[in-house]
Amino acid sequence: MGVADQLQIDVRRESDRIVIALEGELDMANAPALQAAIEQADVDGKPMLVLDMQELQFIDSTGLRVVLWARERCQEADREFAMTPGSEQVKRLLAVSGAGEHIRIIASADDMLV
Repeated sequence: MGVADQLQIDVRRESDRIVIALEGELDMANAPALQAAIEQADVDGKPMLVLDMQELQFIDSTGLRVVLWARERCQEADREFAMTPGSEQVKRLLAVSGAGEHIRIIASADDMLV
């Protein structure tokens, strides 16, 4: 399986948010592709960015670093940031690293933030 096959990135632009859906594995080999997708999506100036991790099976520390970078970038631009939960491995990494305490988790990419 090639790097391109390991992670699929789908960017959806909605009226109030950009949803970046991830499927597969987010690791050192393909984290730059996610970062590039976030940078390209940023030009729309939507008030919210949601990373949809529901189909993400694996994330390593490099992938987590990109997620935290995206959150920080949103904060600096006064935008909302949220993500949906992924597999048990994704949830475990968020818990063990403590990052889950600093990221807003929503049930689905369509949920409203309060």
